[in-house]
Amino acid sequence: MNLAHNAKHLLLVSAISLALAGCAAKPSMPEGAADVRGKLTRLQADPQLNTRAPVALKAAEDAVIVAEQPRKDQDAEQALGQHLVVIADRKVEIATALAQTRFYEDQRKILSQQREGARLDSRTREADQAQRQNSQLQQQIDELNAKQTERGLVMTLGDLLFATGRSELRAGTANNLGKLAIFLGQHPERQVLIEGHTDNVGSEEMNLSLSQRRADSVMHYLTNQGVSPSRLGASGKGESMPVAGNESASGRQMNRRVEIIISHDMASQR
Repeated sequence: MNLAHNAKHLLLVSAISLALAGCAAKPSMPEGAADVRGKLTRLQADPQLNTRAPVALKAAEDAVIVAEQPRKDQDAEQALGQHLVVIADRKVEIATALAQTRFYEDQRKILSQQREGARLDSRTREADQAQRQNSQLQQQIDELNAKQTERGLVMTLGDLLFATGRSELRAGTANNLGKLAIFLGQHPERQVLIEGHTDNVGSEEMNLSLSQRRADSVMHYLTNQGVSPSRLGASGKGESMPVAGNESASGRQMNRRVEIIISHDMASQR
């Protein structure tokens, strides 16, 4: 009976030993392969990176698949497995770095395009504003009946501003001068020279004095409307600068005038 019991015990021990030996010999995934797979999975799931380096990502995927292959519990097999894990991990790192580099390059391009777009928008707004200002200026010039000349804008006021031989502004003649005062108020950079002119009726000395007084009257009106005296100048030219012949009544009427020269540089008009 003891012999039979011992025999059964030996058989049981042998069976357990064989089972354990079989388990120990079963191939297993190399250590670290699961971590590398996790890194690859995170890269593949990142919407900002997963399409930016397709070739490197495919190479990393292939390397991870090879590294995941189970290896026998032998030194050579285990060393090979660890080597393949290192290679797979390096390829995942390369794919990640390449994808990140391209992502940042794309972001820089987008920001550069946005900045350029903003600059273009700014220049367009500036051009539109300048065009509007020019249009408004031209409209104001048209309302003043002024002409562009080498001396600047020239606004000509006929002799209806004054009674014959007088220098006081007539009542009801402030319409054009009022428009001029408004224009000058909107364009404070502009300087003004007011020139009085007469026909040749009467003495030259009398005409010179009359033209000066009429120019002064216009200047005083503009000053009273708020235009700074420092921007204004008045000069009497008498009969020295006719624009028509004095032989006819119509010619003499054209010569009796006040010219207002509007420019940026007062000094150039004196």
